Amino acid sequence: MYTIKEAAARSGVSVPVLRAWERRYGIVEPDRTAAGYRLYDDEALERIRTMRRLIDAGWMPSTAASAILVGDPLALATGRAPVAPDVAFDNAARDADLNLIDAFVTAAIRLDAAGLEVVLDRMFGQGSFERVADRVLLPALSNVGEAWADGRLSVAGEHAASHAALRRLAAAYQAAGRQAPRDGAIMVGLPPTVRHELGALAFSTAARRARLPVLYLGPDLPVEDWVESARATLAQAAVIGVVTADDIRPAVEVAVALRATNPDLMIAFGGRSAGRTGEVFNDDPRIVAGSNGGRSEPPVILPEPMMAAVRTLENALAGRARRSDGGPVAAS
Repeated sequence: MYTIKEAAARSGVSVPVLRAWERRYGIVEPDRTAAGYRLYDDEALERIRTMRRLIDAGWMPSTAASAILVGDPLALATGRAPVAPDVAFDNAARDADLNLIDAFVTAAIRLDAAGLEVVLDRMFGQGSFERVADRVLLPALSNVGEAWADGRLSVAGEHAASHAALRRLAAAYQAAGRQAPRDGAIMVGLPPTVRHELGALAFSTAARRARLPVLYLGPDLPVEDWVESARATLAQAAVIGVVTADDIRPAVEVAVALRATNPDLMIAFGGRSAGRTGEVFNDDPRIVAGSNGGRSEPPVILPEPMMAAVRTLENALAGRARRSDGGPVAAS
């Protein structure tokens, strides 16, 4: 096992870069010492080296991380793509994505409900749900928010665009699989006062497509309802959405209350402010020790790419299951 400094030196990256890859893309999930320090094994080092080789070969970091997380055999073995990246094709695909994003914002500005539906039809015809969410839908919604903030888009236009997207996401969620079982659910939702739910619903859909037992709780959920839901479902994990800096404190309050009820409940934060939320949560003096009397388990920080976030959660759950079955246990 290697410390973070040793792992960085052996894999040829800096410590800040290694931390960023771990937080943003979830390519490794280090064990931790009793004092909370990261420990990396040889498999983790090989993943880090592969990530570095792929990026050096011209891959986008998010694409490289996805190849590693899904276990692309050639990428993992050699650090090379099966075929050299077709830059012209990539640029054309990116241009098509940008055109769809612009068309969605334009339809919102014009309050063109039919136009919004046409653009959404085109978006969802682009490929897998995860690709659509990462490459066009969520960026389009972000641009809608920016257009509203700078005065180009009315509140009515923002609402029309958001609700059109919400209807599509709700349909995709329903089509993604069966309802979560009553016991052992993975709760996904937003803390009190937080209402921007589209990212959380998109993640819930992707996780459900991966056969995870997701229970989507929606936006603006009071702390006491989070706690009661965890008790009623014997939840194994809670994924709390944190998009803006204003969401950090409400998210931490939810996580602290959940851990007070069940010290062993897995806590995960997702969204643009997830990393900072994890730091605030870890520093909170109210965090109780785990059931084994040791240090409370740190939260899982989900990276932003959709499939990377789902894989990170899957890996965290699988690691916990192995430890419960008597596999190698690292202090956490």
